[in-house]
Amino acid sequence: MKIIDYKNKFNLKNKTALVIGGFGLIGSEVVNAFAQSHARLIILDKEKKFPLNILKKKNMYYEYFNTNELNKIKKKIDIIFSKYGVPDILINCSYPQEKDWKKSSFKNISLNILKKYIENNLISQSWISRLVAEKMKNKKINGSIIHLGSIYGIVGQDLNIYENTSMKENISYSIIKGGITNLTRQMASYYGKYKIRVNTLVPGGIEYTKNDRLIHNPIFLRNYKKRCPIKRLGKAEEVASAALFLASDASSYVTGSTLVVDGGWTSI
Repeated sequence: MKIIDYKNKFNLKNKTALVIGGFGLIGSEVVNAFAQSHARLIILDKEKKFPLNILKKKNMYYEYFNTNELNKIKKKIDIIFSKYGVPDILINCSYPQEKDWKKSSFKNISLNILKKYIENNLISQSWISRLVAEKMKNKKINGSIIHLGSIYGIVGQDLNIYENTSMKENISYSIIKGGITNLTRQMASYYGKYKIRVNTLVPGGIEYTKNDRLIHNPIFLRNYKKRCPIKRLGKAEEVASAALFLASDASSYVTGSTLVVDGGWTSI
């Protein structure tokens, strides 16, 4: 009987991971998870402040990258790959927002705002994934591409959790995340024959803190906990753990999937 080394399946040694939005809430935890699994990391972000002194670790590199600059993406990707090589893993954690993001409700949205956010998020992520997948294909890399989706890319927003708050539904967000989920399926269908896996990681609401204190509207937080079967928001490290699974050989037969990390939100 063959003994399987299951622990080693999660080891990313000798693999290079490209993490876009690597200084964000989820992205920084993905970087930590991949680093602890011995991956070589190329971190792309438009921010230039490095959280947690993250780049002091070995085999981590940073490059400025703005997903909003659509016409510059291909050239920038080419430069990065000529410098570091084509990665084995891509995970895109970026989600650029500006001050007018809150004007994306059905009542207030304008055509320009809708167009801008779809271009900055859905189109940029689709274009980046296609560029990277083609590079992987040409280099015959058995790659793993991970898209970051959302529960609101597979179900409608529950407006009850926004009652008695200033929070509104967001048409742009649902279009973007829904599109990303089906982009995954289409890419998995096409790139499977090239041994490139493509999956969507779908978080529910994620807690964020400042000075170890939760920063959320207390009414929203109460409504969310009441609605969610596990009765709390998720944590960034819980999403990063799932990302590690999808990036590693532990998920070698998983492609085109929607891996939901939502405390049961979409189950009811």
